[in-house]
Amino acid sequence: MTLQLPEIVETYFDINNGGDPSCLADCFCAQATVFDECRTHQGIEAIVAWQREAQRTFTFQVQPLQAQHQQDRLTVIAQLAGDFPGSPIRLNHVFMLEGDQIRSLEITPC
Repeated sequence: MTLQLPEIVETYFDINNGGDPSCLADCFCAQATVFDECRTHQGIEAIVAWQREAQRTFTFQVQPLQAQHQQDRLTVIAQLAGDFPGSPIRLNHVFMLEGDQIRSLEITPC
């Protein structure tokens, strides 16, 4: 069974799985925020830099497993596997959507 995710969220996961981080500018609102590993990244430049650093530091793949959509909030449980300590791990990805863009994303362990 394939998950039914909004196109912009599918694009985000495609970029996470080795795509060009500069394409994140098409996914996120200009003042969007990403919270990951106890750090907040605000604005497109910071979000692109965060993704570039992750891709430079580790090789990994993210596989969405479950999704729950409530109004403009989408929670996706995904498995992250790669060459990092503790792999594999399941993570909650909580997306706040605004139209066809991501307003915020919070990534935390399940």
